[in-house]
Amino acid sequence: MSEKIALVTGASRGFGAATAEELGARGWHVIAIARTTGGLEDLDDRIKARGGSATLVPLDITDEQGLQHMGLSIYERWGKVDLLVHCAIHASPLSPVAHVPEGDLDKDLAINIRATQRIITMIEPLLKAADDGLAVLPVDSNTAGRKFFAAYGASKAAQQAIWASWAAETANTGPRVTTFAPKPMPTALRGRFFPGEDRKALTPPRDEACRMIDSLLQGLLRCTD
Repeated sequence: MSEKIALVTGASRGFGAATAEELGARGWHVIAIARTTGGLEDLDDRIKARGGSATLVPLDITDEQGLQHMGLSIYERWGKVDLLVHCAIHASPLSPVAHVPEGDLDKDLAINIRATQRIITMIEPLLKAADDGLAVLPVDSNTAGRKFFAAYGASKAAQQAIWASWAAETANTGPRVTTFAPKPMPTALRGRFFPGEDRKALTPPRDEACRMIDSLLQGLLRCTD
């Protein structure tokens, strides 16, 4: 059986890191993308400690040339991507609509919308080259339209609309394109939005990563201790 290749964006922390670690522990080779080199190196240590392997890609996903180089490198080395989990996201500080700084709005749009479309452009041919390529977008449904969430909520809703269009377009041709809604987790992102909530009541990212792996990969990669 050929090596299974998983590409995980936003892999240096939170749900992305948990997903990358669990896939690596289940025998997939993980291509881990994030801007934070230190976080990627820590992830690599954890994956290796559990017998897995990873390729680290310190990359800002708004870097068009960097994405192109990454896509070419993946093609030359593996010729395919079996699984894409697009966890990279940017969340500007909460702000009333009339007071959202221009720079914050532009960054949300650049990372959450434009970079998502460019990643699809680069990775779709590699997913099609796999036997059963699958692309997954973690989603949330409780931000669009909420007060103070204008920049993030609008950009996240637009990102999900792009993903839904891609899913409709590829329904008969592949790759498989779907979403996964994790339960609220004690991530740094959520901490910025809800700083006063009881984080002990939230679900650990590893638990949700395992739930996604088990549900979307037909239980072939069971998470164990």
